[in-house]
Order: sequence, then structure tokens, then C-alpha cells
Amino acid sequence: MTFATLGLIEPLLRALETLGYQTPTPVQTQAIPAVLAGRDLMAAAQTGTGKTAGFALPLLQLLAMEGPKVSANSVRALILVPTRELAEQVHEAVRQYAENLPLSTYAVYGGVSINPQMMKLRKGVDLLVATPGRLLDLFRQNALKFNQLQTLVLDEADRMLDLGFSEELGNIYKALPKKRQTLLFSATFSDAIRTLAGQMLNDPLSIEVSPRNVAANTVKQWVVTVDKKRKSELFVHLMRKGKWKQVLVFAKTRNGVDALVEKLQGLGINADGIHGDKPQATRQRALDRFKASEVQILVATDVAARGLDIEDLPLVVNFDLPIVAEDYIHRIGRTGRAGATGQAISLVCADEVNQLSAIEMLTRQTLTRQMEQDFEPEHRVPDTDASGQVVKKPKKPKKPKTSSGGKRNLGKWVESGDASAPEPSIKPVRKVPVFNTGPRKRKP
Repeated sequence: MTFATLGLIEPLLRALETLGYQTPTPVQTQAIPAVLAGRDLMAAAQTGTGKTAGFALPLLQLLAMEGPKVSANSVRALILVPTRELAEQVHEAVRQYAENLPLSTYAVYGGVSINPQMMKLRKGVDLLVATPGRLLDLFRQNALKFNQLQTLVLDEADRMLDLGFSEELGNIYKALPKKRQTLLFSATFSDAIRTLAGQMLNDPLSIEVSPRNVAANTVKQWVVTVDKKRKSELFVHLMRKGKWKQVLVFAKTRNGVDALVEKLQGLGINADGIHGDKPQATRQRALDRFKASEVQILVATDVAARGLDIEDLPLVVNFDLPIVAEDYIHRIGRTGRAGATGQAISLVCADEVNQLSAIEMLTRQTLTRQMEQDFEPEHRVPDTDASGQVVKKPKKPKKPKTSSGGKRNLGKWVESGDASAPEPSIKPVRKVPVFNTGPRKRKP
């Protein structure tokens, strides 16, 4: 199977040849003909399997061969993504694919000035990549019209719902023309996503090229148990022991990112961090430096889980486990991409046992556990398995209290026996009182 046999036009084939694409991936093999045929599509494929090319290539071909010239402030195709990083990544791929086509492409997202984006949209854009919030801002300011829209793509729709974009998606849906092609691509499909697809897609073709919610088998995964307070110390130990050269680390909170970066920099380690509070330019600069190997350790929140495409990334470390189990798949999907091998290590403390159990149930595998010498946790992490159960360690039965010599324990009383018997291990409270059993004498 080649890209030519999928029906792609020559300008796209030339672009793919320049990029070194040779054989289509399974999701591309199934998606490209369906999109070219005008079908609505609901496709599930794990991260790193070529989803972007699966929808972008046929979409660009349709735009190049069909429909009128784009009008001012209009857009002919719209790709919605959850984060700024993913918007940049998808747009860069689209721009490369469209190198030999007379089409205009652009990306809009929040965190930067809206005015240059409004200026760019004045002439109209054939294909626009956007985050939901900024897209609505532009629409409400009359900088964008949807009357020419032919195709809507929802990329990583599950992540958009996780980030709270359900209301924005509903408002966008109301503004779009009823007659359009809709494509929904995602690494995982929750029940909420299937409900969304039922509302927005018309008789979609369903493609699922990998088992539902399963991490890539090219990634070796394991867990190192540790007390929460020693995670930073363990990370530094493992980094030096393994002589790690390039590591992407995921922390749960923005403060957690900043604290770990500060600690690493204080030890002379070249580290940087990205999270939602940092300006877009700062985040992009940190990412570019990491890709260029100028930064050894990049620490990020889940805002980066699906927006990073780093060639040959060898290792991902979950400094904290994610709250949402599906995010684990996307985090470790930053390594082991496109058939390459990778490693994913999770530092897990006792407080995270429920997240670990949810991840194992989602991925249908029990993660191998290790303990690092001198970092054995004081607070044991309960056993878990792929059934989603937390296996509690049975309590040791209480030892019955035994008699000691001739004295028997009667609580606060003791009964005298052999005077030569050793003293009991418990201290008697008081001696047995002596009762007078004779007749009671009356006082005169």
C-alpha cells in the first residue's frame, strides 16, 4: 500500500516524498479514502499513529479541488484542538502538507494578542486550526464567518471535554452550517465523546485501529514506589544513575512544575518548565530549546500532554500520576512514536493508589513495580491489578494474651498461685482484697 493508491493528488505526494513519508499507517489507510468520499468519520487511534495526516491530507485535497474561493473573514475548513501547543503542531503539519497547493492556512489560539489574528482573517483562510475559546472570541467580534465552511474536524475531542470546553463546543456547533462534513479523531473514546459524536456527526464511519484505551506496545512502562516527600530526591537519583539525556516530566500542578524546575536548576541541571500560567512565547521557547537538546529536562502539566511532538524522545517520567486516567496514555504517548521504542516511569506514592488502579484498569495491564534501594517507602503503596481493585494487605491477627506461670491475668485483678512463679509481664494494679466472712459486729 502506498499513498498514491489511496487516491492522493500529485502535489500532496510530492510533499510527502519531501517529508520522507513512504507507507501509510493503518489509520491513514482507512481514513483517507473515507474522507475523500465525503463521509463523516469517527476514528480512534492511539497517539503517534499518524492521525493528523489521516485527516489533513484528504481535507487539503478536497479544498484544492472543490468549492469556491474563500471570501473575506471566512473559512472553508476548521480544525478544533484543545491546546495552543497542539494548534501549533497541527498547523505546522498542515502547512508542510500544503506546500505545493494554492491554499491559505492559519492557526488561532488564546494567550496572545487577538488583533494580528483578526487582521490575518480579513482576507479569509482556506483551512483554520483553532482552540475553542479563541475561535468564539473571533466569531463574536465578527472577525470570522462560517457560511463557507465545508468540513469540521474535532481533534482530541476527549481532551477538549476534559478541559471544560463542552459549552464552547455547543456554541460553535450552533453557529456552523447544518450541511457539512464532520470528522472526529481521538486517541480514546469515552461515553461523553460518543454522545457528542451522536449529536454532531451524520451516519459516521467508525474506525478503531487499536484496542480501546490501550497504550502503545512500543513503550516499556513501570512504577517506582516512593514516599511523596522524597519524589524529587528519587528523580535526581534515577536521572544520575540512568544518565538520562533528554526527559519529559509530567507534574500534576503548576506549582509542582515550578518547584521541580527550581530544585533541578539549583543542582546545576539544565531544566525548564511549561504550564498554563506561562506566556505562549515563553512556552514555545522552552519547547524549542528542549527539541534542540539545549534543555535536558522539560517539566510540564497536562497542558502539554497532547501538544508535543518530539522526535525520538527516549523517556517520559510521571512525577505525579494524572487525575484523569486517559491522560496517562497521552503522556506516555510522547515517547515510542511511529514505531520507535521508549520508556515511561511513574513515581508513585501511597496517596496515588486510586489513580494507579484506574490507569491499570484502563490499559488492561498491571504495571511492574520496583523499589529503589535507600528509597523504600515508609508508607506502603497497596497492591493493585488490572481489574481495578486495590488489594488491601490483610491485617495480622492479634496474639492472644497467654498466662505467665501461676498467675492468670484478670484485667485489674490477679489471682495468687505459686509464689515461686516469675513475675508477669504486666504490672498488677492491686492485690486481691481479703473479705471478712465472719459475723458483722455492730457498733455500740
